[in-house]
Amino acid sequence: MNVFVLCTGRCGSVTFAKACSYMTNFTSAHESRTFLLGGDRLAYPDQHIEVDNRLSWFLGRLDRAYGDRAFYVHLRRDAASVARSYRERYGIWIMKAYREGILLNLPANADPLAVCLDYCDTINSNIEFFLRDKTHTMTIDLAEIETAFPQFWRWIGAKGNLEAALGCFQTRHNASHFIPATTIDDARRFLGKFLRRRSASI
Repeated sequence: MNVFVLCTGRCGSVTFAKACSYMTNFTSAHESRTFLLGGDRLAYPDQHIEVDNRLSWFLGRLDRAYGDRAFYVHLRRDAASVARSYRERYGIWIMKAYREGILLNLPANADPLAVCLDYCDTINSNIEFFLRDKTHTMTIDLAEIETAFPQFWRWIGAKGNLEAALGCFQTRHNASHFIPATTIDDARRFLGKFLRRRSASI
């Protein structure tokens, strides 16, 4: 059985994957195959839980590969909170790709928070549309994770240390700490700080 956790990102996805690592009958990972092409991109092992916000751009291929055989979770967080978190990463990664590549020719003075909210609406609606005909689905709100995660645990028949898994949600993982990036120079400074922090933690 495969389990896919679909989300916008910035909604506790890293922590969710870490919590799943306390299951003994499933493997789990966060964005584990993002660097692969073709069939390899979605070639996940059996009894695996994959948490990857980028899967929202691969839903057609995910349906073709797994269809209604997999279990799907829509991990959600208040859109305003997600948008504010992405606002702090506005000049890099997903938000940069969305505002410059998906929203082509977006005015330079577009409100960054509005763009981030637009991204959230796009991703959540993509996921909702994808799940409309799926049998095994569950929506989990991050605000209710302490009650929802045990329900998820039972739903997929997980075994392991549930208490330790729930403890993961007491610590924030991959949190944003930087000043919002709205210009190219801001983005470069943001990325420099991020890389220095990452190097220091290795």
